[in-house]
Parts: sequence; C-alpha cells; structure tokens
Amino acid sequence: MFLTHLRVEAGLAPLTLEAYERDIRDLFEDLSARGITSLEAVKPEHLFEHTRFLSKERGLEPNSIGRHVVTIRVFFRYLHSTQKLAVDPARLLERPTKWKKLPHVLSPVEMRRLVEAPTSEHGELWIRDRAILETMYASGLRASEVGALRLNQFSETAGAIHVVGKGSKHRMVPVGEHALRWIGKWLSESRANFVQGDEVRSDHRLFVSVRGKPLERVAVWQLVKRYAAIAGLSKTHPHVLRHSFATDLLRGGCDLRTVQEFLGHSSVVTTEVYTHVDRSKFNEVLRKFHPRVA
Repeated sequence: MFLTHLRVEAGLAPLTLEAYERDIRDLFEDLSARGITSLEAVKPEHLFEHTRFLSKERGLEPNSIGRHVVTIRVFFRYLHSTQKLAVDPARLLERPTKWKKLPHVLSPVEMRRLVEAPTSEHGELWIRDRAILETMYASGLRASEVGALRLNQFSETAGAIHVVGKGSKHRMVPVGEHALRWIGKWLSESRANFVQGDEVRSDHRLFVSVRGKPLERVAVWQLVKRYAAIAGLSKTHPHVLRHSFATDLLRGGCDLRTVQEFLGHSSVVTTEVYTHVDRSKFNEVLRKFHPRVA
C-alpha cells in the first residue's frame, strides 16, 4: 500500500520506488533480528539503532544513510496519517550531516586503459562493451540511462544522444568521435546477431543483452567492474566514468552551467563539487590573472 501510494499519489519514478522498497526491506530485516516483529512495537530508539547499524555494521556513507532516513520518515508518516499507527516513531529521526566528499576520478591515461580493455578475447559482446564504455565516458551517462537508451534516441548525424534521466527529465548530450565510431560498429556488425529481428523482445534498446533483451542497470555495473579489473583499476564503477567526464570537461575549460546540463543536474550546486577535484591549475591561474601574484 505504501509503495502504491508513492507510485500513484507521489508519482515517483520506478528506480526511486525500488530504492524505497530496498530501504524498507533493510529496516524490517534489522528490526526482526532485534526481536521486533510488529510496527506497533517500533520505538524511536529502535530507529536510532538502525541508523547506527547502517553506519557501523554496513559501513554506508552519510548520503546513503540520509536516503534511508528519508525513506523511514516518509514510511512512518504515511502509517500515522492513514491511522495505522497512533504515534509516529520516526518524528525525531534526523538525517546525518552531509559532508561533501570529493568524487573519485580516473586520469585520462587510466580512462583510456579502461575503454580500450574490451577485446575479441573477452567474448562475443566485446564490441558492445567497448561502445558502452566509450559512450559513458563521452557523455557522462548514468548506468540506468545507458541501459534505457533506445535506437531512436541516438542520432549519428547530430552526433548526440537524447537522454531521459532522473525525474523523466530530457536532455541532449553530444557523443564524441570515438563513441560514435564504436556505436556504429556495434549497430552494423553485432547488434542484429543478438536481437535476431525481434525488436519487441529488445524493446528497441540501443544496447541489449546476449539474449537480445534490454540491458539492466546491474549488468552495466558488472560490465564496468569487469573491465576495470582487467585494466588494473580499483574503486571503479559507472559513476566514476561520469565523474571523470565532468572533471575532464572542466579541466579543459568548459563552463559549469554546460557541464550541469550535460549531467542532467537540477541544481548547479550539485555540479560544483567537480570544481574542487582538479586543483593542478590553481597556481597557474593565480599567476596569470591576479595582479598581486608574481
């Protein structure tokens, strides 16, 4: 009922609903392990213990814990407002302090090792894998956005991709020369072998699985992790490619607003974190532009 309420009344996106469901499941499993088997028995101290469990035992980052807390507060507020609970035990639960953590990025040399990792030795989908890695780095796409791309969202003539991101927000993102070449190679040489003419099964997706079905977000994660290991790179996941894309644009002189549009951020504040990543040019900029720095 709660998830139906979020989908129908709040209009939340499918991926957001999945996150809410995971968070509630985690809460129930933790409460059950503590011997709490009914919602009426949940007290504020149990929820405080749960957040400590997420931090100490699960080792989650403050941002992830904050999302869990939001889910818990919305869930119990819903139960209270629909008179399923007389008291809201989450009313005093506060989100943890959100520290700005600098994103991990790969250098251009490391990125080249990653995108060039797929070869014919790595299976029949290696051309697709190369095209995906090139596209993610060239356009800064999220893992879910890569899997959701349809054929009609890619324009070789315009050299761009029409992306539907979080909150069903639309944006046009240019695709670089290397990504264009590998997407073209995938479409002309390989994709038909897996789709086998069944576009209903493939849902007209640009990238498909070995069985010709839409590519799930988790498959994109596994793909990136696999080739990162082959390239000898640690701490690398799909968002690292997105971080590296944004950082390299700013390093090359692109303005913050344009990077914001490419990433699909609703606020430029979210994008500003990338201005703190590359400090290598600070002294050079000061010497060039500041009148009191020799």
